[in-house]
Amino acid sequence: MLARGDDVIALDDLSTGRLQNLDTARGYGNFRFAHGSVLDELIVHELVDEADVVVHLAAAVGVKLVIEQPLRSFTTNIRGTENVLDAACRYHRKVFLASTSEIYGKNNSDALAEDADRLMGSPAIARWAYSTAKAVDEILGFAYHKERGLDVVIGRFFNTVGPRQTDVYGMVIPSLVRQALAGRALTVHGTGRQTRCFCHVDDTVNAILGLLEDERAVGDVFNVGSSDEITIHHLAERIIATAGSESLVELIPYAEAFASGFEDMLRRVPDTRKLRALIGWRPTRTLTDILEQSVADARLETDRASAKVS
Repeated sequence: MLARGDDVIALDDLSTGRLQNLDTARGYGNFRFAHGSVLDELIVHELVDEADVVVHLAAAVGVKLVIEQPLRSFTTNIRGTENVLDAACRYHRKVFLASTSEIYGKNNSDALAEDADRLMGSPAIARWAYSTAKAVDEILGFAYHKERGLDVVIGRFFNTVGPRQTDVYGMVIPSLVRQALAGRALTVHGTGRQTRCFCHVDDTVNAILGLLEDERAVGDVFNVGSSDEITIHHLAERIIATAGSESLVELIPYAEAFASGFEDMLRRVPDTRKLRALIGWRPTRTLTDILEQSVADARLETDRASAKVS
């Protein structure tokens, strides 16, 4: 957006990011960073008033955070989205609302389409509380569009990954990459036979921009993700090979890794035909690209940390 001449304001509390990640952006004269939270209604309204379009990516995410702090995750996601939508409605701004594949819950069907049924576990399980919170976000978006005429576009992300992603809250690829580079065992939860699809952040960004620029996307929801399916055990092996590591894969039962009652999904594969039909979007980066960049970035970060110590 900056490169094409847009003025951009970024609001972030830096809970899962670092200011260094914005070094390139801060080199542009048309960029401004605001350190704050979507939970701060006043600052959200002030910044939305200055904007033409709002891209709402802020959320409390990551399996570890969701499991250990379910109240924070639940309230942050709902209140933050309500603040953003309320401000966008007040100032008549278009909104892109980031949702998640967690919406589908335990539905393990092949290639989940946007109208696939949601299959939820017990509300006592923190994972499904997160899924429910993001479903409420979507419901709010659709309601603001239907009742108040707000231009809302919703994207359901399926494991967006890339360089500089933090491992703080248990994001799988950066966590495994750092273990491999440190020569530690790569910890895979459960049997490792569960499958996921990983989409490069650059491809996700292209989907966001394409949806925002097409008026036909308003009032609708779209899956955004790769359909290149891989087991987590095989993913760990790919990371070991990419990193040139001698680490082994260690299977950790869910009961040891998380609180009692943790539930996982066997498959999570998106059907992106709707997105492709509307804007012609397809992923252009492979899993190999993702892993090579993630390993290179993590290795560079490790080298920098070592240089500071020495």
